[in-house]
Amino acid sequence: MKISVIEPLGLSEEELRNIARPITDKGHELVIYNKKVSDPAVLKDRVKDSDVIVLANMPLKGEVIKAAEKLKMISIAFTGVDHVDLKSCRKDVVVSNAAGYSTDSVAELSIGLVLSLLRNIVPLDKCTRDGKTKEGYSQRDLSGKTFGVVGTGNIGSAVCKLATAFGCKVIAYNRSEKEELKKIGVKYVTLDKLLSESDVVSIHLPQNENTKGLISAEKIALMKDTAILVNAARGPIVDNDALAKALESGKIAGAGIDVFDSEPPLQSSYSLLHAPNTVLTPHIGFATKEAMVRRAHITFENIIKWMDGKPQNLVKF
Repeated sequence: MKISVIEPLGLSEEELRNIARPITDKGHELVIYNKKVSDPAVLKDRVKDSDVIVLANMPLKGEVIKAAEKLKMISIAFTGVDHVDLKSCRKDVVVSNAAGYSTDSVAELSIGLVLSLLRNIVPLDKCTRDGKTKEGYSQRDLSGKTFGVVGTGNIGSAVCKLATAFGCKVIAYNRSEKEELKKIGVKYVTLDKLLSESDVVSIHLPQNENTKGLISAEKIALMKDTAILVNAARGPIVDNDALAKALESGKIAGAGIDVFDSEPPLQSSYSLLHAPNTVLTPHIGFATKEAMVRRAHITFENIIKWMDGKPQNLVKF
C-alpha cells in the first residue's frame, strides 16, 4: 500500500520514518511531503495513487478526497476532524483521528493563558524592557477563584484537575457528568450559571452544529466584569466580534485566545487583534514537541491496527 503524508507533522522526516518503521518493514510505501500547500491541484497529485492519506489540521476538501480513487483510509493526526470533508468519503473509506495526543499540552496552555492575564505577564515584560515598573497594572491570584470549564472531555477534565490543584473552586458544564471529577469537588451547573458565577471561563468543546456560536453576545453579557475568557478549543464556538466589543467596553476583563475563526495568519482587520487585555497565540495548544511525537505514534498505530483488522480511534467507518 502507498501511505502519503500530505503535510508536515511537526517532526523531521527521519523521526517520522522511524516511528512508521513497523509499516514500511512490511513492504508498504511511505511518501512524506515536507511542505504545506493549499493548491487543490497539488494536493490532488499528492493523493492520487494513495491507499492511505495522513494529514494534520490542513483543510481536506471533497474534490481532493475524490481524486484519491484508491483511497481506503484517512489517518488524521489531529483530534478535531471538522477540517476534513467526511461526507465526500466513500462508504468503505475508514477515518481515524489521534484522540488524546494533546490533552496535557492544551490544558497546560489554557492555564498559562489564565496566569498571563491575571498577572499581566505580557505587558509587564515590555514595561521591564522599557525601563518601567508595574505602575498601572493590577495583579490577581488564581487561587481562590471560581474556575468554569465548559466541556469536560479529556482536555476539559485535565483543566479541571489543574485548576483544582491551583486552589480554585471548579464548576463545569457538560451534557453528561463525570463521577471522577465530582469526586475531586467539581460541581456541574448550567451554562448560564457557570458564565455568571465564574472568574475564569475556559472553553473545551468540540465544534459542531450545536456548539458553533454557543458563546454569543448574550452569553458573554452574563459574565462578570472582572472575568476572563479562555478559548483553546475551536474559534467559531465563540462570537469573537462580540468578545472584542465586550473587551473594548470593559464588560469582561480579559481574554486568552489560541483559536480563531480561521487559521493564522489573521487578517489585520480581525477584531480581536485590536481588543485590549488579550493574550493571543497562533493555535499552539497542540504543538509541543512531546505532543507531536505522541500524535505521530497514534497516527501510524491507527494505520497498523486498521491493516490488522482492528481499527481504532474511528470517526467514520
